[in-house]
Amino acid sequence: MSVTTNRQPLRPPRADLLAPQELAALGGLEFVARHVVEGFLAGLHRSPHRGFSVEFAEHRAYQPGDDLRYVDWRMYARSDRHYVKQFEEETNLRAYLLVDASASMAWSSSPGALPPKLWYAKQLSACLALLLLRQGDAVGLIGFDEKIRAHMGPRGGRRHWHDLLRALEPLEATGRTEAANALRDIAGRLPRRGLVVLCSDLLVDPESTRLALQFLRHRGHEVLVFHILDPGELELPGDRDARFVDPETGEELPVSVAHLRNEYREAVERAIEEWRRALVPLGIDYTLLETDQPLVHALRTYLRKRERLG
Repeated sequence: MSVTTNRQPLRPPRADLLAPQELAALGGLEFVARHVVEGFLAGLHRSPHRGFSVEFAEHRAYQPGDDLRYVDWRMYARSDRHYVKQFEEETNLRAYLLVDASASMAWSSSPGALPPKLWYAKQLSACLALLLLRQGDAVGLIGFDEKIRAHMGPRGGRRHWHDLLRALEPLEATGRTEAANALRDIAGRLPRRGLVVLCSDLLVDPESTRLALQFLRHRGHEVLVFHILDPGELELPGDRDARFVDPETGEELPVSVAHLRNEYREAVERAIEEWRRALVPLGIDYTLLETDQPLVHALRTYLRKRERLG
């Protein structure tokens, strides 16, 4: 006797929907980022909302670094010149990804269960770079603490993504945070309108950072800020006494958790709200991300921003 069933085979879970600790167990930066982006794009194409146009628009002259998949070989046979197919979404946007690699980004409230903030920032940056490059945009990278530790200028093409990963992967969380210097550096490197994405826990000097971000907006650049926090930074653990250690200065402060819980929560909420109130009126997109959240939340925020840029 045969038995029939209407059950559909189970699809593997989309990587962009997995918790960060599950992603961290899958493999290295390139492997995870590629699967996250593929899952994200598959989710877009299964929904009524499609974020990436692939309609052919026109040709343009080939430039070093362009993806060879888009070279029009028929045009080459007729003209003996290399041309690249340009698509509707290909606007040659120049983007810079800024990754905070200061000592505070090494922290995890649950080592082994939650990845450090820097891991999350690296993974997010790798995914964003791949999405931008697939849209025909040029992407650059700056890794910083109080100094610029890694820099790659904006370029396009599949090969460039691997170069970005090689610059991104060895970044280690060391030193104090000074985001304003990196932001001012970018202002001089983007001669025309571009996109700047900052991935940081924002344990920075608020005023100098705000002014640097405001200057970028004044120059016509679009700015997207991902405020990356560990869940343990939002809520104090347990009722026991604890010792707080500043990872960038080494200063220690013993406290009674029970007495400080409410005050701590209010202070954190106030700091987050102050960043939001400072940045949003400037036209800067501000998004709070916790390191236990799937990356899909950040990628959707990016996609909304990218669509507005046309």
